[in-house]
Amino acid sequence: MVSAEIVQWVEQAGPAVTAAVGAYGAAVLTRAQDTAADATVGLGQRILQAVWRRRDEAGRAEWERVLGEAADEQSDAYTTAVVSRLLKRALQDDPELREELAALVPAPAAGSVTVTAAGERSIAAQHIGTAITGDGHAAPRA
Repeated sequence: MVSAEIVQWVEQAGPAVTAAVGAYGAAVLTRAQDTAADATVGLGQRILQAVWRRRDEAGRAEWERVLGEAADEQSDAYTTAVVSRLLKRALQDDPELREELAALVPAPAAGSVTVTAAGERSIAAQHIGTAITGDGHAAPRA
């Protein structure tokens, strides 16, 4: 059984890790961080590399294979599910890793809200009036 603490951490880190896998595929594990990389992708890359470094050779090969397959699917939902499962398993078995990664992604403050948009023309907002995506639309008239 995965602890609630691990589940919460994976939910917090999930968007960054999914973005990193989507941007780099399995190469995220061995790629040097690009200084111009988006902060979210960079965080996800650091998380995945921290877990990957703690694996033996066979474990690293398995992570590369699974992350490569997840990236090839080109589905954010699939990638998120695969990466979440991998992270939960790794964190459940390694208390030191939990501490290391907790420092990268601190727990949210009480009452905080996380809003994530994924995919072409996505919109993310906690509160929103009118939102229009797509081509050829005019703003509504008051």
